[in-house]
Amino acid sequence: MMDTLSYRMAEDWVDGGSPLEALHLLEPKADELRASASGSLLLGRAYYRSAQLRKAEEELRHAVELAPADAYARYLLGRTLQRQSRHADALPHLRLAAAQNPEYAEDRDTCAARLA
Repeated sequence: MMDTLSYRMAEDWVDGGSPLEALHLLEPKADELRASASGSLLLGRAYYRSAQLRKAEEELRHAVELAPADAYARYLLGRTLQRQSRHADALPHLRLAAAQNPEYAEDRDTCAARLA
């Protein structure tokens, strides 16, 4: 079981720009982390920040499945798809995220413009 201190340390590493260090802590506990939306989101964030976009997509899709109302998880899934030039796939997630949080509207609009 992943203890709270290790989880917080991994969060700090992701936030501080050291996602690979975070993944060294997270990957051995990945199955356990996937039991919760927050665990999948943290894995997804670490993969996203380390440019492992396919793995990020998988984790973020799982996080959205577990917590469909989580605007940030949906936003980050949209950004992950957008970074893969999959704008048509990204736009619905970015629209939903922006509907919940206006801070995400610019990314939604940028994605929509790419499709126009």
